[in-house]
Amino acid sequence: MRRHATRPVTRRLQATLAALALAAAAGAVVAAPEASAATGGPTGYATQNGGTTGGAGGQTVRATTGTAIHAALCGRASSSTPIVIEVEGTINHANTAQVSGPSCNTAAGVIELKQISNVTLIGVGAGAVFDQLGIHIRQSSNIVIQNVTVRNVKKSGSPTSNGGDAIGMESDVRNVWVDHVTLEASGGESDGYDGLFDMKDNTQYVTLSYSVLRNSGRGGLVGSSETELSNSFITYHHNLYENLDSRVPLLRGGTAHIYDNHYSGINESGINSRAGGRAKVDNNYFEDSKDVLGTFYTDTTGYWQVGGNVFDNVTWSSPSTEYRPAGPNPQSNTTISVPYAYTLDPASCVPDVVSRTAGAGRGLQVSDGSCTPTTPSPTPTATTPTPTPTTPVPTTPAPTTPAPTTSAPTGTNLSIGAGSDGSSKADGTSYGNVRDGDLATYWSPSGSTGSVSVKWGSPTAISKAVVKEPSGATGRIGTWRLLNADTGAVLATGTGAGSIAFAPVTLSKVTFEITGSSATPRVAEFETYAG
Repeated sequence: MRRHATRPVTRRLQATLAALALAAAAGAVVAAPEASAATGGPTGYATQNGGTTGGAGGQTVRATTGTAIHAALCGRASSSTPIVIEVEGTINHANTAQVSGPSCNTAAGVIELKQISNVTLIGVGAGAVFDQLGIHIRQSSNIVIQNVTVRNVKKSGSPTSNGGDAIGMESDVRNVWVDHVTLEASGGESDGYDGLFDMKDNTQYVTLSYSVLRNSGRGGLVGSSETELSNSFITYHHNLYENLDSRVPLLRGGTAHIYDNHYSGINESGINSRAGGRAKVDNNYFEDSKDVLGTFYTDTTGYWQVGGNVFDNVTWSSPSTEYRPAGPNPQSNTTISVPYAYTLDPASCVPDVVSRTAGAGRGLQVSDGSCTPTTPSPTPTATTPTPTPTTPVPTTPAPTTPAPTTSAPTGTNLSIGAGSDGSSKADGTSYGNVRDGDLATYWSPSGSTGSVSVKWGSPTAISKAVVKEPSGATGRIGTWRLLNADTGAVLATGTGAGSIAFAPVTLSKVTFEITGSSATPRVAEFETYAG
């Protein structure tokens, strides 16, 4: 009997040791427990149902690949052993493999948090980017995701991941806090993208705070159908929703508390409460948007309680049987109470405080309730663990970012005669102005950030680009990304206008995306060259 009783333990120990060895080989380093990255405290509904602490108190591991994240999960003593996984670098399909073990259930091509609990994923150091690769939470609880960027996750085209969701939760998920993340796409459903932040099949007690969701057709849904009403108790606060068509969120049944968010450029419909959904909508700032609250695309109505919101240049459609905007003068049609304490910022300061706090890489600052960003205590810190002499750990060099230069490329400007489009355009500007050879004309986005693209009817080889600002408006462009719009891959990143060199690539569409600016940016020319 003794031999039979010890066999499962032996197998578990062998699997754990194997997973730990794989973690080291894949780019994970174990840090001392006292060096663990602090995450501050959760807010909203994530504080209920026992609270959300993630991997607090557990071992801290640094991971630079998706495989290392999976291996860290699989190397735990059990599927509920607390762990903090500090992520640095770019996580993509090439470095995310399936790992097996007694405490995990992972899959290649997606970060799989499945049938586990007590886990924190936090971006540290130079930053963590999940590039074209989504995060899937399934049959799990007590999860914290903080300070990471997830971008360009596709459900069709190539490569695909996580059903096209940047972060997706489904099947009996409880207590998730997603904080200071940036979730973004480069188009809508027709371009292969789905939701940025989706919850289905009995997901409850979730908070999304101080995050950026942008450049997608769909922000996120709660419930996959009019009869799938098991999802509830979600808080959304101090988030930026920018250049989205709809679903900010789509609430099917359940209760959501939505406060102090900044909505800019909601193109079709906004908070869509339907099938009995109940939305408490407080002190949000809506601007340059359409139909930001109501029941849309269904005859199964929802409910809302509104107060303290600002509607700045919001247009409202006429109501119909399956399209019932709450405006032009939104009024409450129910009363909703929440079980936790919270402090509201006045809606008038929401655009400013959100612009200074929301998203990855912003220092995890929060509002103090008086429109002033503060750093929570304890302050999140990055660790720099030292490998033991007997276990050398391979490292992945950080990708270099070509900086703009003043040297002009040679050859023909391939943008002349090509097509163009973009994320938005300010009144009086045109996408075509960036390829007309005239420095006196220009394109501007409708806000402080946005993208403009040059496209061709057949694949075209390029390796250089030049971005020029018009006279009198130089120095406005801040941070940017140059994207292969066919695949979503990042060709280069940097700051300011100028010449950009990158590895030669053949594509049908290239996008210049402005992610930061000192004033409304203007692009006079977006030139492209083969060499």
